[in-house]
Amino acid sequence: MRLLTPRSAGSSRLPVRPPSPVRRRTARAALAALAAVLMGPAPTAAAAPESTAATATADGFASVDALGQNGTTGGAGGPVVTATTTAQFLDYISRPGPLTVQVSGTITLPTGSTDGMHPVASDKTIVGLGGSARITGGGLHIGLPASDSVTSPPANAVHNIIIRNLRFDGASDDLINIQMFSHHIWIDHNDFSDGDDGAVDIKRGSDYVTVSWNRFHDHDKTLLLGHDDDNAAQDRGRLRVTYHHNYFDASDQRNPRIRFGDPVHVYNNYYRDNSYGVASTMDAGVVLEGNYFFSVNNPARVDFSGDLGRLVARDNILVDCNHAIETRGSVTEPRTYYAYTLHRAAEVPTVVPAGAGAGKI
Repeated sequence: MRLLTPRSAGSSRLPVRPPSPVRRRTARAALAALAAVLMGPAPTAAAAPESTAATATADGFASVDALGQNGTTGGAGGPVVTATTTAQFLDYISRPGPLTVQVSGTITLPTGSTDGMHPVASDKTIVGLGGSARITGGGLHIGLPASDSVTSPPANAVHNIIIRNLRFDGASDDLINIQMFSHHIWIDHNDFSDGDDGAVDIKRGSDYVTVSWNRFHDHDKTLLLGHDDDNAAQDRGRLRVTYHHNYFDASDQRNPRIRFGDPVHVYNNYYRDNSYGVASTMDAGVVLEGNYFFSVNNPARVDFSGDLGRLVARDNILVDCNHAIETRGSVTEPRTYYAYTLHRAAEVPTVVPAGAGAGKI
């Protein structure tokens, strides 16, 4: 079939040769290149999130309906994006609204004027793809700026955040910092090491948090819960946190170190070669159960620094430890808030190292 040019005055019909396939492809490529120049680079295409990584359900205190939030759902219901560069990552985690941010490869966070701490907005799931997704050089900050004058949860408190399946290391401050009444946070199946200060610090009235199935190693000050003996106005009656199935792999201290939090639930964690495990102070209330302590100088203390804390211990195993667990007083049972199932303490040295850390979901 011949293609004809439109007839014009004084002209005759001239046959036109159809463009060759090569010319058609070349023209399409040129148009695509021009569009890219005019519109800028497109966002990284998002693969469907791994079902176990992005659709698992929070447990412990992060699962409790409170403060207007029904459990912790992160970015559920929002778009899914993939970050492969630092600029993309920092853009995505700071956007308003629900968003699942998949991390591919290594993201190096700058120090800049923030000492390497970068804010995460509410309603986010941040999840690593595969077993090697990594955040290095800086840390994540969850919460409003610190203020002593705010003594109850503000309406704009940061909330509903899930962080899973990532390797954190090399921060110039904390690896993750949670503060100023932030609530409903789930930190699960991550690897934490070599931060300059805390690995996961939770403070200033933050509440309804679960820290589960993480590996902490090559790190000194691991988990701080409540930052100051004089901060009762913000912390008393809050700082409700569940720590379960974490592997404290020669992480030296603060596993966790607790002020005011009540109740704090510490169960089925594996402690190996630590200077101390848990410290409960300033009338904090801790339920310590089903944990396995191997070569830990002080597995758990209530006489540490500041006012005494409270601690109820049951079904823990101590091997090659220098001191017994210190107990004192009574504590509200975690089952008042949520249901849970324990592994036997004797199973913990097998179950926890096999399942804790990044790349194991």
